[in-house]
Amino acid sequence: MHSEAPEYDAAAILFLEELWGEGYLSPGGPEEVDRVLGDRSPKGLHILDVGCGAGGIALHLIERHGAAKVTGFDIEKPVIETARRHAAEKGLSDRTEFVQAPPGRLPFDDNSFDAVFSKDALVHVSDKEAIFSEIFRVLKPGGFVAVSDWLTSHDGEPSADMRTYLDAEGLSFGMASPVRYQRALENAGFADIDIIDRNPWYREKARAELDYIKGPMLKNASDPDYAAYVEKNIDTWVAMLKVLDSGEHRPTHLRAVKPALAEGRREDT
Repeated sequence: MHSEAPEYDAAAILFLEELWGEGYLSPGGPEEVDRVLGDRSPKGLHILDVGCGAGGIALHLIERHGAAKVTGFDIEKPVIETARRHAAEKGLSDRTEFVQAPPGRLPFDDNSFDAVFSKDALVHVSDKEAIFSEIFRVLKPGGFVAVSDWLTSHDGEPSADMRTYLDAEGLSFGMASPVRYQRALENAGFADIDIIDRNPWYREKARAELDYIKGPMLKNASDPDYAAYVEKNIDTWVAMLKVLDSGEHRPTHLRAVKPALAEGRREDT
């Protein structure tokens, strides 16, 4: 999941924010955040954003949904610094906290948060069972988790097209199937699990993104190094569309609840 050099450096942040909006390092912007939440309301809650990236989601949860506070967690310094800057620019530093720490156990106490949110970040964690167990631990009984992530249609060896795509991304992706995600949530102790396939939506969205990358983004890239970075991502999007069209790449929303008596049951066992 982690290496010495950040996977999301200045060039990556610039590229993804231009593609998806200020503070956003994953597709769909604030509208997709709202869809991930579904009917769950963050109003008045203290929320943990796991893999918070550049902070756009944390700020949206406060500005649009009335969250009392959002704590963002990420393992990479460049995105944390960007998130803090965006929060300061919006005058929301007092209602946000952005924490950088190495991968592994989340650096928070048990039962610390009313809700946990994560947008297309858990794909970087290969051990799904461990991360959902950690999310369960830091979530208060009765709290909810709302996640969007990049899944595959099956576990085991990826197809040749998926391998080509993963190589083009060059990121520490540990993709898994909806079946494995559901089992990981269940084994952690979550209940009322909803799983919503978003492949049809992102198949079309990714085509529009590719058109933008090949057109306005490349045309306006005055710096030669950045232009080369944009050109590299054209190949990545072409490879991604193949596995989106085949159905092997399955962006997915997942929602679940930590039972209100979860802590009592754990003490009894």
